[in-house]
Amino acid sequence: MNWFTAIAIYFVVWWTVLFAVMPFGVRTQADEGKIVPGTAGGAPIRPHFAKAALRSTIASSILFAGFYWLVAIKGFGFADVPLIIPQEFRAND
Repeated sequence: MNWFTAIAIYFVVWWTVLFAVMPFGVRTQADEGKIVPGTAGGAPIRPHFAKAALRSTIASSILFAGFYWLVAIKGFGFADVPLIIPQEFRAND
């Protein structure tokens, strides 16, 4: 795996994890009972984006380290995944 591929995979993992951890600990306007006119009740009061980015960086680093170990160190690849084709989709031999 070259460095460009590794950075691209890390970026995709980081962005996906960011959206998974973003709602943790966020209080909405409806939770606080202070809905600003013209906004949705589900809008966050303080989104804490810096905390979400830090959590995403930590979680993504752990996930990417596991992925890198599996692919680059152990040599796991697509050829190691068994291909299971259901009987109704198999060609008649």
